[in-house]
Amino acid sequence: MRLILNVWRQKGPREPGRFVRYEVNNADREMSMLECLDVLNEQLIEKDEEPVAFEHDCREGICGACGFMINGVPHGPQRATTVCQLTMRHFKDGDELTLEPWRAAAFSLIKDLIVDRRALDRIVASGGYISVATGNAPEANSIPVAKELADRAMDAAACIGCGACVAACPNAAAALFTGAKISHLGFLPQGQAERDIRALRMITQMNLEDFGSCTNIGECTAACPKEIALDVIGRMNRDYLVATARHRNDVITTIRPYTDWSTGSRP
Repeated sequence: MRLILNVWRQKGPREPGRFVRYEVNNADREMSMLECLDVLNEQLIEKDEEPVAFEHDCREGICGACGFMINGVPHGPQRATTVCQLTMRHFKDGDELTLEPWRAAAFSLIKDLIVDRRALDRIVASGGYISVATGNAPEANSIPVAKELADRAMDAAACIGCGACVAACPNAAAALFTGAKISHLGFLPQGQAERDIRALRMITQMNLEDFGSCTNIGECTAACPKEIALDVIGRMNRDYLVATARHRNDVITTIRPYTDWSTGSRP
C-alpha cells in the first residue's frame, strides 16, 4: 500500500516550520497510523535524515498521548478512534494525508507533531481529585452508588485527556475536558464534600490558561475519541454558578491558581 504523507516539520517552538512530503510505499493495511510513521522513520534513518517526532505511549487508545491532526480532523476520519487505533484500511492506496500538530494557544509546539499539553494537567491538579483522608481502602460496597450515577460517572471518567476537543474547537476551549473531570467526581457520593471548591478551582485554572471560551458549537464531542457527551459542560457551568453563589464572599481569597509546590511557582 502506497501513501503520501505531508508532515509538519518544526525543530522547536521558536524555529520556522513547514510541511514536508514523504512517500511510504510498503504500508500494510492492518498497520496503525503510528506504525506507518514508524515505517517512515525507518526510511528516514536509513537516509541519515531526522525522524518525525510524535508522542505515544500505550498505543491502545488509553493514554491520550498520540494526538495530531489528519487532514484537518483530530485523530483522523474515524469516529471514536485515537491515532494509534486508526488503521490504514480506512484509507485507499495512493491517498495523500496531511499530518500536523494540535493548533491551540494553550498547546505550545515542542517538535514536529508533539505539543505541550500540561495545561490540561494543571487543571486536574488544581482540584480534580478527592482529598478526604480515608485511611485504608474502604470496602467497595460500603457506600451505595445508584446504577445510573455510576454509569454516568464512568462515561465522564472515560476522558483520556488527549486534547482533541481543544484542537477541534474553533475557540480552542477546554470546556469538554474540564466538564468531564468535574462531572465524573460530582456524580459520586464521595465527591460531594469538595464539589463546590472543585468547580471553582478547576474553572479558575482553566480560565488562567490560554484556552478560549466555549460557545457550545459541539465540535469537541464530535472529535472526542471517547465520545464524551456535551452535557458535562452544562453540568460544569451549573456547579460553578452554584458554588459561586454559595461562596461569593470568599471566592477571591480562597481560590488560587495551581502551584508547583516543589518550586513555589506555576510551571
